[in-house]
Amino acid sequence: MPHRKREPRKAGSPGELIIIGGHEDKERDQEILKAVADRVNGGLLLIATLASTEANEQWRNYRDVFRNLGLKKIEQLDLESRAEADDDARTKLLRSAQAVFFTGGDQLRITSNFGGSPLCNIMRERYASGMVVAGTSAGASVMSETMLVAGPGDESHRMGDALRMAPGLGLTEDLIVDQHFAQRGRIGRLVGAVAQNPRLIGVGIDEDTAIVAREGESFEVIGTGAVYVIDGHSIAYTNLSDSKTDDVISVHNVKLSILSRGDRFDLVKRVALHQ
Repeated sequence: MPHRKREPRKAGSPGELIIIGGHEDKERDQEILKAVADRVNGGLLLIATLASTEANEQWRNYRDVFRNLGLKKIEQLDLESRAEADDDARTKLLRSAQAVFFTGGDQLRITSNFGGSPLCNIMRERYASGMVVAGTSAGASVMSETMLVAGPGDESHRMGDALRMAPGLGLTEDLIVDQHFAQRGRIGRLVGAVAQNPRLIGVGIDEDTAIVAREGESFEVIGTGAVYVIDGHSIAYTNLSDSKTDDVISVHNVKLSILSRGDRFDLVKRVALHQ
C-alpha cells in the first residue's frame, strides 16, 4: 500500500524519528528499513550499536542490509565507555551524518554511556536542525524524555509491580514508548506507565512495525503490525495512591486507539486519523 505523500520538512525544524518495535523485516519487503534508507538521500548513515553486547555482529548485519538497499556511506558508532563519547573521530562522523540508526539491546547501555555526553548533545543539535534518528527495540525506547526500562508483561499491572522508568535521550517530549508490544503482552505495563505520567502519550509498537514521527505534530504507522496509543489526558480516577500494593491497577476513562499501516495520530489534537 502506498504511504501518504511525505510533506517537505520546514527549514530549521526537527528531523523525523523512526521508532521501530523490533524484529523489523530484513529479508523480504524491508518496508521499515527502506523508509530509513530513503531518508539518508545519498548521505552518511551511522549505525549506533551502543545498546548491544554483540556490537560488531549487529554492525555487520545492518551494514549488509543497508548496503543491499543501495546506501554507499555507512559507518559504525560504538562506545566501550562514556569517556569515548568525547572522541574527535566520533564527533566528526556525527556532525556529517544524514541519519543515525540505534540498534537493539539494553537501553540503559545507551543512556549511561551516551546520554548527556558531548556526543549526545551534538546528535540532539543535529536532530533539531533536521537529521533523521531511527531506533529499533531498545533503540526505540530511548527516544523519549522518559523511557520504560522494565516491568512485568503478560498480565494485568499491579500497584506493587516494579515498573522501572528512567530518563531517555529526550528527542520526543510527547511520548513514552514500549516495543515488542503485542508479542510480549505489554499493554498492562504501558497503561501503568501512562497512569503515572498522564501528560505523556503511551505508544506500544508491535514487531516489524514503526511510527514515523515529527515532534509536536503527528506520526504515521508503517509496517505489518499495530501501534497502540494510550492517552491518559482524561483519566478520571486511579487507585495508584492506595496502600494495597497487591491490587490490580484501576484506571478510569483512559483512551485507547489501535492504528495500522497508513494511519496517523495527531499529537496536537490527540486524535487518530485514517489515511
